[in-house]
Amino acid sequence: MSALPPDSEPNFSQNALINHQESSKSVALLLRGKTSLGIAWMQENLFSSWANGLLTLVCVWLLYQGAQGIISWAATARWQVISSNFPLFFTGLYPHADLWRIGALLAVIAGLAGVSWGFWHRLRRGIAVVLGALVVVGLLVSAAPLWFVVWGVAVGIGFSLGQWLKGKDWSWRNESIALGWLMSVPISLWLMGGGLGLGKVEPDLWNGLLLTLCIAVLGIGLSFPLGILLALGRQGQLPIIKWVCVAYIELVRGLPLIGVLFMAQVMLPLFFPAGWEVHRVVRAVAAYALFSAAYLAENVRGGLQSLPKGQAEAAKALGFNPLLITGLIVLPQALRLSVPAIVGQFIALFKDTSLVAMVGLVDLMGVARTVLSQPEFIGRYSEVYLFTAGLYWIFCYSMSQASRQLEQGK
Repeated sequence: MSALPPDSEPNFSQNALINHQESSKSVALLLRGKTSLGIAWMQENLFSSWANGLLTLVCVWLLYQGAQGIISWAATARWQVISSNFPLFFTGLYPHADLWRIGALLAVIAGLAGVSWGFWHRLRRGIAVVLGALVVVGLLVSAAPLWFVVWGVAVGIGFSLGQWLKGKDWSWRNESIALGWLMSVPISLWLMGGGLGLGKVEPDLWNGLLLTLCIAVLGIGLSFPLGILLALGRQGQLPIIKWVCVAYIELVRGLPLIGVLFMAQVMLPLFFPAGWEVHRVVRAVAAYALFSAAYLAENVRGGLQSLPKGQAEAAKALGFNPLLITGLIVLPQALRLSVPAIVGQFIALFKDTSLVAMVGLVDLMGVARTVLSQPEFIGRYSEVYLFTAGLYWIFCYSMSQASRQLEQGK
């Protein structure tokens, strides 16, 4: 085969240069288009008239002044008040030698989160936020790198197990994972208190964020089924049960939470038999569960009333008994419709746990006041309360994101 003439041989360097110039022009046009769209959006929304333009400039100036003040304060703030009291904010007076129990429990929770992530892939965003909250808790418990390795391995093993379960044809997979989350709560409390032959740790030593989470989790876990039963009882056809539920809901909703807490701590022991004592933490959990159940009942009742009656009537025509109609047809749909209101009540309950400091329990806010009483950190209110508010926001935002995933079904 004869060789091509020199002037007809392909010039690869020239072709590459041409392609580079064309791609550069495309990028430049794309950036110019985006810039034009941004300018058009600003003209339409921020400077559409002289009044809007003036308002935009005033807002920008105010934001600049606020950001300048915040940055200046953050640079001069004494953040040692936080770093020096990291373990105190989370565990309070919990024995330092037994903190490994909490690390082990966080590993179990991380494993369950990994299983849920691998099996319910549509909830990945909400579970990722929950894992982020666990990392924050881990920072408060211990800064040891080994624990973060253990938690990461637990998430990886759990994710693999979730993927394995997803490929199995097993009808009870969802229920098994939900049961695992449910059983993790009593097992965690049992081990923290001294199960498996470990040294006993009295609940009086459960302080800080640890106590806040315990009260919130137990209050939510107990108030949810009680609220469902109250809603079903109020919607039922049995007059005695209906009026008992109505009386309970209206009575509790007419009382302030701090009043219910004081009644649980002061008046409730008067009704106990002689020699029978219930710990203050248990009484506080009972008060939160009973108080929140009344509001949850109304949220669930709203979901029940929003469903058309034709579904229940069709199920009756097919021969379903009332229990199956409620449990398999009506209640699942009502709960899904009520997810925003229910989670809003859960978030309110989590924030309201700060009131337990009024009845002698040292929760996260109680620890914040304890830190402020330290001689070297007297008057450092801004740093302590900003850090505390950030912790509350992290957990409330986690619940909000998880609820959005459930609501949207993604």
